[in-house]
Amino acid sequence: MNSLDINQIKEYLPHRYPMLLVDRVLNWESGKTITAIKNVTVNEEFFNGHFPHKPVMPGVLMIEALAQTAALLSFLTEGRKPDASTVVYFIGIDNARFKRPVEPGDQLKMDVEITRCARGIWKYRATATVDGQLAVEADLMCTMRNADDASKTA
Repeated sequence: MNSLDINQIKEYLPHRYPMLLVDRVLNWESGKTITAIKNVTVNEEFFNGHFPHKPVMPGVLMIEALAQTAALLSFLTEGRKPDASTVVYFIGIDNARFKRPVEPGDQLKMDVEITRCARGIWKYRATATVDGQLAVEADLMCTMRNADDASKTA
């Protein structure tokens, strides 16, 4: 079984608290799929304002967690870790649907599948569930660029 703990994840993603939204990789298969989790706790900064009377994880952050999971799969598939000159851009989202709220105490289980990779554009089908119930689904696109060239292509 291919799994990664938080310290290994931090070797592949440049994100740090409060924007690192992947806590553990349960399993991954190069070029195919990855399953990861995000433990949602009441201590998350965004719960202070979204919404104090009924805390709900913002949908945009659920999508970001899926995009980070997708980026992990891409780096693992390529067999390399990012360096200071590599930037991964989230460049597209289609068919996003939010099916249930995600609240403190929930564990977001994220499944991402590579559907296509051509000319440096990675496409994925992504879903996240809580206790087996679909919370969010989307089709995502990312690309990796050299940081020096990034301002010219983004």
